[in-house]
Amino acid sequence: MSTTTYVEDLFTVLNNRASVRHYDPKVKISEAELSEILSYSTKAPSAWNLQHWHFTVFKSEESKQKLLPVAYNQSQIVESSAVIAILGDLEANNNTDLVYDPLVEGGYITPEIKETLSGQISRAYTDKAFARDAAFLNASLAAMQLMLAAKAKGYDTCSIGGFNKDQFIKEFNISERFVPIMLITIGKAVKPAHQSNRLDLEQVSTWL
Repeated sequence: MSTTTYVEDLFTVLNNRASVRHYDPKVKISEAELSEILSYSTKAPSAWNLQHWHFTVFKSEESKQKLLPVAYNQSQIVESSAVIAILGDLEANNNTDLVYDPLVEGGYITPEIKETLSGQISRAYTDKAFARDAAFLNASLAAMQLMLAAKAKGYDTCSIGGFNKDQFIKEFNISERFVPIMLITIGKAVKPAHQSNRLDLEQVSTWL
């Protein structure tokens, strides 16, 4: 595939992605295909490459029915092929050795560089507000990548911020390490997404 074709395909995905709330409940997505989409999501950037995300996957009908009341009974929860809960890692600093030890062992960075980075991370994570902000910011990057990867694979998605997060934590035994950020439904649309407008670039940008 030429570079030009690849770029055009990317722009098509960016242009065509829209929030879909009505799915064909007969359409199933395989675990392999869903895993591939999630793998692309993990390629998202993150601060210090700590990868501040965790995915809770609701694929079975039983699990989606259990999620339904937590998500205020939105029909897309059970009509979709799957729902991905995006969780942010409040203790992503605990990933430091997992991230950097292979780089040291492979000769990509020195032990001294790892020590410097580890010190920066440890100091930053003494601030709980920083840890929470980092969890939301970086996990949201993975969420956007997930929706674009899904669209590139021919699936539609919708991000959902409206769900009972406290109930979600309790119902699904979520560790205190993670904070629920959003749900993402994925499947095949039964009708096009409703039209929405975007503010003009001039209204959302300042050029200096």
